[in-house]
Amino acid sequence: SRLSTGHSDLYRWKKGGLDVQFFSVWTGQTPRRTAGFFADALEEIDSLHRIILRNPDRMTFGETYRQVKKRSHQGKLVSLIGVEGGHMIEEDLAKLDSLYALGMRYLTLTWNNSTSWASSAMDETNYPERIKHKGLNDFGKQVVQRLNELGVMVDLSHVGEQTFYDAIAITKKPVILSHSSVWSICPVFRNVKDDQIRAVAKNAGVICINFYSGFISKEYDQLQSVLLNKKDSLLAVLTQVSDADSIEAMKGWNTWYDKTMNEARPTLSQLVDHIDYIVKLVGDKYVGIGSDYDGVSSVPVGLEDVTTYPKITTELLRRGYSKKSIKRILGGNVLRVMKANF
Repeated sequence: SRLSTGHSDLYRWKKGGLDVQFFSVWTGQTPRRTAGFFADALEEIDSLHRIILRNPDRMTFGETYRQVKKRSHQGKLVSLIGVEGGHMIEEDLAKLDSLYALGMRYLTLTWNNSTSWASSAMDETNYPERIKHKGLNDFGKQVVQRLNELGVMVDLSHVGEQTFYDAIAITKKPVILSHSSVWSICPVFRNVKDDQIRAVAKNAGVICINFYSGFISKEYDQLQSVLLNKKDSLLAVLTQVSDADSIEAMKGWNTWYDKTMNEARPTLSQLVDHIDYIVKLVGDKYVGIGSDYDGVSSVPVGLEDVTTYPKITTELLRRGYSKKSIKRILGGNVLRVMKANF
């Protein structure tokens, strides 16, 4: 049934015209269970398979390019697995192999946290003291080579610049950036710079645009930084003015902050500007959609959930994009990279 929370569900995927969906197997810097990150990954993969089994008329699983192409015409949502964060293999190539056997078709080398073998964008930019080895060490290079051998796409979203260029130098197959936007438009640590975009194009990979407001609009990101940096002083003023206790002051702050940031959300047009930028820089074969729905706290106005995807098509048509280009952007480029890897 249609959910009242979140960005997606089976009803809304259908309404939004989704044929294929990568599900992100993810856990943060601390495992949910004492068994560890790998056990978390297994649990999430099992959960996806159970959902598919409960909805055989609406969902199916996919592992190869051919399966995706064939099953996407059956009126079901083709479900694929991407594992977000190299920490989930727990420095063990055998566990990487196990995740592949269970359907993993891309591995994001890092999440925000670095591993012993790969440094993240978060740490390279903000916390260099956390890094054990900048870029890829010998084991990290083995990971990339093993992914190539298996036919799993190397995902370079979230990785630091050194890790990015190390991976680009080693991989023999096209890479994917599953959810990253353009640094020149919005200069934040998670977005990719022009030279990186050119490197992905030379590699024949694809960059999938992330919908998070703070990665689309530099004004949104700057406002958020200012407000969070001044939070304590503003809370103190709020407490004095309203004569409220700290709990009530915090509630007031949260309400005001949410309203202020909601009003600062970027537009659909600003999101498509990121697609436009990559197309103008390197062509329409190297950009895709990587919304990060249900993984972000704010999205552009008009793109509130997965039912709104057709608005992107409308905006691309308005800007003069051909149907051929639009098909590439809305999934064709990702499938091309998937086919080239397997």
